[in-house]
Amino acid sequence: MPEISRRAFGGLVGGGAVTAVAATTTAAEAAQAPAEHPFRARSEGSSGRRPNLLVILGDDLGWADLSSYGAPHIRTPNLDRLARQGVRFTDAYSGSATCSPTRFSLYTGRYPGRTKGGLAEPVANRTQGLDPNHPTLASLLRKAGYSTALIGKWHCGWLPDYSPTKSGWDEFFGNHGGVLEYFSKLGQLGDHDLYEGDAEYQDLRYYTTVLTERAVEYVSRDHDRPWLLNLNFTTPHWPWLAEGDEETGAEIAEKIRTAKSQAEVSAALNHYDGGSVAKYTEMVQSLDAAVGEVLAALRRSGQEEHTLVYFASDNGGERWSYLWPLSGEKFVLQEGGIRVPTIVRWPQRIDGHQVSHEPNFSPDWTATFLEVAGARPDPAYPLDGTSLAGYLLRGERLPERDLFWRVRANRALRRGRWKYYQDAAGKDHLYDLGADLREQADLAPDEPELLAELKAAWERTAAGLLPYPG
Repeated sequence: MPEISRRAFGGLVGGGAVTAVAATTTAAEAAQAPAEHPFRARSEGSSGRRPNLLVILGDDLGWADLSSYGAPHIRTPNLDRLARQGVRFTDAYSGSATCSPTRFSLYTGRYPGRTKGGLAEPVANRTQGLDPNHPTLASLLRKAGYSTALIGKWHCGWLPDYSPTKSGWDEFFGNHGGVLEYFSKLGQLGDHDLYEGDAEYQDLRYYTTVLTERAVEYVSRDHDRPWLLNLNFTTPHWPWLAEGDEETGAEIAEKIRTAKSQAEVSAALNHYDGGSVAKYTEMVQSLDAAVGEVLAALRRSGQEEHTLVYFASDNGGERWSYLWPLSGEKFVLQEGGIRVPTIVRWPQRIDGHQVSHEPNFSPDWTATFLEVAGARPDPAYPLDGTSLAGYLLRGERLPERDLFWRVRANRALRRGRWKYYQDAAGKDHLYDLGADLREQADLAPDEPELLAELKAAWERTAAGLLPYPG
């Protein structure tokens, strides 16, 4: 097994043109980089310029799937460089354990259960989606003078009722659903799912390549005002296809076209008869190279210094992910299902080579983006997230608060180092994440009062959410 770097160890305890970019960072470059040090806010004040916001999501990317987070067999030089240039968060979480609810939480800054559409885990038919009347990060930033665009996976509802362009994004290029075959663009409802605005768009090339080209074009424009770009890759979500796998993609597409039920469509896309550690590695490295291309375009455009770049996964990894030492994976509220790699870079305001162990989750970043952009939340829809701007920019202590999650099968709440977790059988557990990141030493019998306190806190928050239907 390759030697794990000091940074990777610290994380454990606390196609075509795209592929070419991966070679731009060498092992020697990484070895010569200054060591990571605990986060500390820069002392100087603001320049007064509002940043562009480049918000990048990987899809089902596991917490340790990046080499900077400990993967011994996956090389992610571009994302590792991004981490060296900014802050790498070890204790960052998604807003939920599946795609749609997390996107609801990031787009709205609120718990998914605040809205009817957020109860779907995930959105799976045309009756479900994000209410176009609900304020979003995009609509609030647009009101504050930002241009807004979403490129890639939306997964918050299908046309005709739901779309990014109905929820505050000026531009949309991507797919409405949660999964598609990477070449034909046949999606989870069995039909074509690649759109420009509200019109179908045809492009049979590998989807990651197509999205990368669009993102490069967007950041390279001569913008006359600050912008928000949500860049949502489907990589490395199944089906297990990399650039050059057109033949396998065609077999999956044919199964979708000839499917006689929604279950058969899902079975084709789930691709349970495919994939491997090697193929998954190829997909993650393709994602890394794609991000590298977009960041290189940002640098060429002269906007790198005043652009805040945020990279994370929409939830924990699945099947082929490298999640050590976490337990669980996508769909459950164990650490492996919700703890995600998270990197932030903003050269104008934040120093590089830093690591933060402060717990945070998706709604916090919505609040953060709004604050740094000078936008105000809608008082009728109060945020559940806490802005990290004071911590990142002024060195303020984050207030004590609970991180809360609810899915149909599980419940979880984190307070400091302590985590309350209820499994699918209804059994309550208590873990000290500071000592037991793998969630194996259940302290519920030893700390009954603390367990009761955290459980009561979870139930108080849950009482304010919508009930699940049925």
